[in-house]
Amino acid sequence: MELIFDKYHGLGNDFVIIDGRSLNFQQLNQNQIKKICNRNFGVGADGLILIKDHLKLDFEMIYYNSDGLLSSMCGNGARCSVAFAYEKNICSKKMLFMAYDGTHEGFIVSDSIIKLSFNEISIVKENEHGILINSGSPHLLIFEKNIENLNVRELGSSIRYSKNFLKEGVNVNFIEHINKNSFKLRTYERGVENETLSCGSGAVAAAISAHYKGLVKNYSEILIQTLGGSLKIDFKNDKEKYFNIYLSGKAQKVFSGIISI
Repeated sequence: MELIFDKYHGLGNDFVIIDGRSLNFQQLNQNQIKKICNRNFGVGADGLILIKDHLKLDFEMIYYNSDGLLSSMCGNGARCSVAFAYEKNICSKKMLFMAYDGTHEGFIVSDSIIKLSFNEISIVKENEHGILINSGSPHLLIFEKNIENLNVRELGSSIRYSKNFLKEGVNVNFIEHINKNSFKLRTYERGVENETLSCGSGAVAAAISAHYKGLVKNYSEILIQTLGGSLKIDFKNDKEKYFNIYLSGKAQKVFSGIISI
């Protein structure tokens, strides 16, 4: 079988995107997805995204990690899906689409800047490791100093596979406060089982955890510096929840191609 695909990245967090709206589209299995995402024998990506028709919304995004398994919300993948949908004339510069955790808004701000809404977050927990926040995907936030010196793959893996998280897994984030509303972030992603260059849902969780710890007072333009570049997070907060959450940053097409699987 030959598949037409597009390769996109959100600050180095990269995805193979396939238009699955055709009635003749054949569902992919885990081994096929793993092959496509393999960086030596396939296209190479942190994950694979299928774009499907939706009865009420502009489209549906279905996300698989590079291990070939269906996964939860992916913020950078969603921003790349928004760019893809606009480029394919599926929708206008403002769109509504379905993801794993429900409906999201997407906005084409410029040729490369994509803005994405996130659902409300009402539960923030702490344990012996750090702060736990589900921003569409489960994230553990750990505040450290000099995170550039950390072995993120080793540390992240040891926590992700610990008895507290083994069943469902968790994305492990290491955060460093730079100044005022600016932070550095490095993320170990479950399903990829390695550090990625950027993580959108992790950046959202990081910004909210910074507010939860009292490190930021202003809810707008919290800057999260990842290895691949900067993301901007805006939100509002009351005593019960975080809402009006938006993630903004670059998302760009890399190339198109055909792969035989």
